Amino acid sequence: MKERRKQCEKCPWKVSTNPHEIPNGYSVDKHRALACTIAEPAALRRGPLHFMACHETANAPCVGWLHNQLGPGNNIALRLAVMAGRVSADCETDGPQHERLDDTLPRTDDGGAH
Repeated sequence: MKERRKQCEKCPWKVSTNPHEIPNGYSVDKHRALACTIAEPAALRRGPLHFMACHETANAPCVGWLHNQLGPGNNIALRLAVMAGRVSADCETDGPQHERLDDTLPRTDDGGAH
């Protein structure tokens, strides 16, 4: 059995994370492009399941993204993948989490997302 995955220290879904401190070359443009991984709540898209990869664990979904999309994001395709055993939801978050992808983006001086 696989070990339970814990959320990375600098996961962008953690409210306490400054995205500019994410290791391995943070890019606002790449971060914003992750919108394709966010499902419309309760919508079932056809085609491949797109997921936000963890920046520290190769080939694994981001724990914060999993928490969001299985919870408030209500990603039905992801829920089906978990039920089928294709994705493990055995993960643990660390602290308060953002509710929307836009909230994970860096803030500008006026408080809005870049």
